[in-house]
Formats: sequence, C-alpha cells, structure tokens
Amino acid sequence: MVSRIERDRRRFEEIVRGAVKEDLTRHLTRGELIGRKGKEFVSIPIPQIELPRFRYGRRDQGGVGQGPGAVGDPIGNDAELVPGPGEGPGAGNQPGEHIREVELSIEELTTLMGEELELPRIEPKGAESLTSAKNRYDTIQRTGPGSLRSFRRTYREALKRQIASGTYDPDRPTVIPIRDDMRYRAPRLSEQPIANAVIIYMMDVSGSMGNEQKEIVRIESFWIDSWIRAHYPDLQNRYIVHDAVAREVDRETFYTTRESGGTRISSAYQLAADILAEDYPTDEWNIYLFHFSDGDNWGGGDDELCFRLLREDLLPAANLFGYGQVESRHGSGQFYHTLAREFDEERLILSKIANRAAILRSIKDFLGKGR
Repeated sequence: MVSRIERDRRRFEEIVRGAVKEDLTRHLTRGELIGRKGKEFVSIPIPQIELPRFRYGRRDQGGVGQGPGAVGDPIGNDAELVPGPGEGPGAGNQPGEHIREVELSIEELTTLMGEELELPRIEPKGAESLTSAKNRYDTIQRTGPGSLRSFRRTYREALKRQIASGTYDPDRPTVIPIRDDMRYRAPRLSEQPIANAVIIYMMDVSGSMGNEQKEIVRIESFWIDSWIRAHYPDLQNRYIVHDAVAREVDRETFYTTRESGGTRISSAYQLAADILAEDYPTDEWNIYLFHFSDGDNWGGGDDELCFRLLREDLLPAANLFGYGQVESRHGSGQFYHTLAREFDEERLILSKIANRAAILRSIKDFLGKGR
C-alpha cells in the first residue's frame, strides 16, 4: 500500500511539473517573484487535473436523430438551452470551474528552468581558497548522548575489562558493558575547501531605458542569479547602475531605481574593474559579469575605452561576461553590433532581448556553455 501511494504521489508530481513546464515562460517572467529566496514557496496556477471517467446520460433521451421535429427545423434554439453549472443570469447554487494552485520553491523552479533550457552544470575554475566548517564524527570520547554511542568501541572496552579482571568465560562469552565502558562518537571540526564566486551586475538606467526594459533586466538577472547560486554555496553579488556615471548600489536599489540622463558605458566597466582589483583575486574567484543596456552609448571615444577595459581587465578575469541588449523604442541598439564586430572571444556572450518572452532564450545564450 505504501509503495502504491508513493508511486501515485510521484506520478502526480510529474504531472504537475509537466503542467508548469508547458507555460514556464509565463511563470518565470512574473515580476512579483523578484526578491524571493531559494527555499521560499510561490503559488503556481495550473489547470484543474482530473482523472478520466465515464459520464452516463439519462435513459429517456433517445438516440442520435430521434425526437420530434421535421426537415428544416432550426437546431439549437437559444430558448431551449439549459444553463450549465454556475452559469445563467442571477445568483446560482452550482459550482464553477476553478484553477488549482501548487506551491513550488524558487529552487524547484530554477531546476525546472535548467531542465527546460538543457543548461549544463557550471564547471568552477580557480583555487578553492575559502573554507567551510563541517563536523566529522570520526573521534571517540567517554561522554555523549545515547544516539552517538559506538557499539563496537563500547563492546571492545567491555571485553578488555572482563579479560583483564578474569571474569570473561570463553565457554559462555557474555559481555555486559558498564558505564565506564561506554564510548561515544564525537564531532571534529574540519575545514573543507569551497569554490568561490561573485556576480557583478551592471544596468543602464539612463533616460532611454524605460520601465519595461528595466523590468526585463530585473527578471532575467534574478533567474541568472538563482541558477549560478545553485552551483556555488557562498555566492557574492555586487550591483552597479550607470547613466553618464556609475555607482555601486545594494540589491534593493538595483531592482527599484528610477533614473535618467545620458549614457557612458565605460563608467560601469571601470567601476567593475576597480571592484575586481580590490576584492576578488582572479586566481581565487569565479567571476561573472553581466551588463544590460539598450545599446546607446555617448560616443566621443567611449566605445574604445570600453574595448580597452574589456580586453585588459574584465575578460581576462571573468569566467563569463554577458552583454544583454534590451530592445527599446528610444535606444539605437548600436553597442551590440559594435561588440560583435570588435570581439571574437568565447568568454564574451552577446544576447538580444526583445521582450519578456525572450528572457529564457537569453538565459540559455548566457549559461548554455556551462562556464
């Protein structure tokens, strides 16, 4: 009975996962998910799931083509239609159709996204210099809780005591431990190396970036963050917003800021390079950089300055540099083509994001190589 219940539960979960996957883009592009964390649950509406069953009609209804009527009589007179459950004018007492909601965690949605996009696991690089404390129960002590009592070591101590005292009888080998014989497994704190990673997000908040473009950036960066975080237990995040000048902000400000002004992309690249040089040695950290813009730049030699910063500081340090260009009525989109013409570098990945429906494809562009 238990195995059958477990099998049915797993089958139901597979059906639910399949229903969520069918409309995954709509679920993942809901702006209200931003700010949730991995184990927090969100409600996902899915169509009502019903088991198939036979429905029988009344015996007195007759068969197909039977009943009163003549050739030429209209079929389906509106006056004769019987309202269905929950339909009809005025208040009713019949139930209507309802949408079922299931709860999934952000971690589960991230896993579904990875399966749907066929994202490979990320292969960390660099030295594993940071350590994580972990208890290993590989030592023995005389005191401890009963749940950690070591039967083997306790038996050995009791046997040694009885042999030494002459009370052990080989013909009747009964060994009874006393309090002094008890031995318990004890934890030993050990340091285990972990791979370190940091993501630096950069976003253009100039006047040509409208609210919808900024919302697309926020949604995409949220799911990029969730996927990379699944591979690094201690991921760090840094956030940069820029118009003509760049400044570092906290996570909340990055997702909610509303600004205007011109655009100098090099200001963000220079600040990112300064942060890396000061806080993140390239031989110890896995570094990810993502820049989102509508493709406008000030000109006046700023493109060339961006190229120099990319070649000398950012690309050599990064596992991945992703440039996502969000289409805008007010943006020229020229920077995408400038980068594509100037660079042929595996670590620099370019992606165009036309609208919310293109977010998942853009995520696959960035993360599809498992860097």
